[in-house]
Amino acid sequence: MKITIIGAGLGGLAAGLALLKKGFDVTILEQAAELKEIGAGVQLGPNATGVLFRLGLGDALEKIASEPIGKRVRLWNTGQIWPLFDLGSVSREAYGYPYLTVHRADLLQVLADGVRRLKSDAIRLGIKVCGLTQHERGVTIRTSSGAVIESDLVVGADGVHSKVREALFGLDAPRYSGVMAWRGVIEASALPAHMRELYGSNWVGPGAHVVQYPLRNGELVNFVGAVEANRWDVESWSEKGSHDECLNDFKGWHEEVQTLIKAIKIPYKWVLMVRDPMPQWSQGRVTLLGDACHPTLPFLAQGAAMAIEDGYILARALEKYSHAPTVAFERYEEARQERTARVVVGSAANTKRFHNPALAHAEGAADYVSREWNEARVKERYEWLFNYDIDAVEL
Repeated sequence: MKITIIGAGLGGLAAGLALLKKGFDVTILEQAAELKEIGAGVQLGPNATGVLFRLGLGDALEKIASEPIGKRVRLWNTGQIWPLFDLGSVSREAYGYPYLTVHRADLLQVLADGVRRLKSDAIRLGIKVCGLTQHERGVTIRTSSGAVIESDLVVGADGVHSKVREALFGLDAPRYSGVMAWRGVIEASALPAHMRELYGSNWVGPGAHVVQYPLRNGELVNFVGAVEANRWDVESWSEKGSHDECLNDFKGWHEEVQTLIKAIKIPYKWVLMVRDPMPQWSQGRVTLLGDACHPTLPFLAQGAAMAIEDGYILARALEKYSHAPTVAFERYEEARQERTARVVVGSAANTKRFHNPALAHAEGAADYVSREWNEARVKERYEWLFNYDIDAVEL
């Protein structure tokens, strides 16, 4: 069975690798001329690393990742520290797989290498898809160069602005979340020694928050700063901003936050949009995965994980129902929709939790943090994510 995946991002490559391991003939089309990611980090909880280890990427992943000692909540203006109970060095013992933080470009390369080991020419770059036509025997794919590609099945893994989704279901209707975000990568050597510790930190404050964590075995530090704002910017990860603009958004924040911002190589900004969970992902011989069908705000750190899980479950479904691919797509959707919708809703809820007005003053913040980030509440919000047994999911 020939399966064409449109989009060679994290989800598309994970799906491609999982399908190749099941014996399918996979081609991955990517419109970019080279595989690359802007400077950005990604957090991989044990539910995500568990999939990657199952796909045979564990050793390669651990070589390029950081494994934080632990995570902390910090108050925006005083820097006061509270332990965060969700993940850290306990992840392997508690969930069987590590919590890792990686540079997106490094993870992309590990996935691409895994795909190419199984099929050297699986990834085709510089191919822009401009149309799909389904027929009784499969799908005809048209490219901007005029080329025509025939495939038995198509998987749209082409991200939040998915052209495959648009072809199946029309234009979506995103709404501005009221939050814009800054993203950047910092050379750890540019920071004071105490800021190079291998911890992840969530700085929380009224109307904004900052997330920092190590990358590449501590050589780099990732920065994400989210701020409630009325201004409207581009929904793109590659829109460049200025250090002055970013510093102004976090005026009055702790000096360590200021130091992080000043050390960012290039501060990128993007507007965060909200989309409702889709009731249907598939149509005939075409389906969607990852951000193409369940884009989420980044406040549960599960966007990449959900796309990686999608790819693995899709491969399981197609292996089980290879005689009836439309049934496989139905079972895949049924297995994934509730979980991914819960992530979308939970991520939106965390915006208010991270930005609560009670965090404005130290006295109110202590009560709020002890209530919202005590061990029981954190487990309530995260255990269902990390205890997911992807091989036991019924299809």
